[in-house]
Amino acid sequence: MPRPVHFEIHAKDPARAEAFYKDVFGWEFAKWDGPTNYWLIRTGRDTPGIDGGMIERKGDAPAEGAPVNGYVCTIGVTSLETYLTRAIEHGATLAVPKMATPGVGWLAYVKDTEGNILGIMEPDPNAS
Repeated sequence: MPRPVHFEIHAKDPARAEAFYKDVFGWEFAKWDGPTNYWLIRTGRDTPGIDGGMIERKGDAPAEGAPVNGYVCTIGVTSLETYLTRAIEHGATLAVPKMATPGVGWLAYVKDTEGNILGIMEPDPNAS
């Protein structure tokens, strides 16, 4: 069955967004030599997952309290507490606090520096 192969982050301030994702998750960014301002994102080298891109936002960030207007990507981490703290220290705001997804793991949602919602999940089959 088809699976996601690429994601995009829309950012009003690409430099700020790049710093956030580098500092929090260690992602690598490379400016694409194409007709638009676009950055390629590498999220890892040796673990399963997908890579993506970043593009300058063509309008306003999602309004506070507005429903989600797109896909929400969830990042798998080894420690939810560590990455949640790191994200907030680097400018994210808490959108949904830590909660158990029974039999799957621990999950929280934050808004990045550009107002995009992302999930952070620590696998734990004993979560309840």
